Amino acid sequence: MKKNFNKKYLSAIIVASTFLLVTVTVAPHALAHDAAAQRIKQLEQSLQAIQAELEKIKSETAQSAQKVKSIEQTTNQTAQKVDTIEHTNAALEERIDPLISRVDQKDRMLFFRGGFTHMMNHRNGVTIQNQVLPIGAQDRADRNGWYIGAGLDWSLTDDVWGIVPNTSIFAELMFEYKEFGHNVEGNGAVGNVPSMLAGGELNPIHVTVNQFTLAASPKVKFFKGSKLRPWIIPAGLAVHVLSPPSESITYIVPGVQFGAGLDYHIWKNFYVGIDGRYQLTAGKIDGINLSGMTVGGYLGIGF
Repeated sequence: MKKNFNKKYLSAIIVASTFLLVTVTVAPHALAHDAAAQRIKQLEQSLQAIQAELEKIKSETAQSAQKVKSIEQTTNQTAQKVDTIEHTNAALEERIDPLISRVDQKDRMLFFRGGFTHMMNHRNGVTIQNQVLPIGAQDRADRNGWYIGAGLDWSLTDDVWGIVPNTSIFAELMFEYKEFGHNVEGNGAVGNVPSMLAGGELNPIHVTVNQFTLAASPKVKFFKGSKLRPWIIPAGLAVHVLSPPSESITYIVPGVQFGAGLDYHIWKNFYVGIDGRYQLTAGKIDGINLSGMTVGGYLGIGF
């Protein structure tokens, strides 16, 4: 019995030892397997996090690329607008530059004239030398005198309407006062106090012989842009008002005006010039001929 007990006890020890050996052998492998599984799980989580981060970066990169593309489109549109504006500015400059040049050169001018005048023929009249009533003093004015006047130049074209460059056409409106004498003795009929027709003694009054001229003419100026600009008046209309009237009581005589001169730009809007003009009337009208000439200078103000 004891022998059987020992066998059983020995068997139990062997079983227990075997179990212990298996446990000792298997346990580290199980633990190692659990740790590897845990690490694998952590790696999977890290990979998932990295993948999520990559997806986020990819999305952000796509958005940035879209923004860059939008910026490029906006830049291209802006560049096109800038090009359009530059072309527009260039076109405006081409149109404005001539206008600025025109304003700078002051093509319009107000001028004031004065100088010497000469009549081609002596003047008769109702109160001076009179062939109708040749009594008393029969004095007459000298043919030489002086004049003052003013006028306005208004630009019509800078190049003769595209025909001749640097040549301007102006419309000139001019008036002048001429005087040939203010101490001319009056005749005995109506220039005497009292009139010799009423039995008065010789007592002539002093008569002023003068003339007013209003003229409208085309004026051609050369060398546009230069300080010195010669000009001519090919022909213009002139109307003369004379005093005293003629023996037939005529006091208005029409005629033609011719002229030539030059402007010189001295400073800012100020100009000086010289001119000569010839006034032609059609022969003797009612016994008088008002043809004559003027030579003098002028001061101009451009605007």
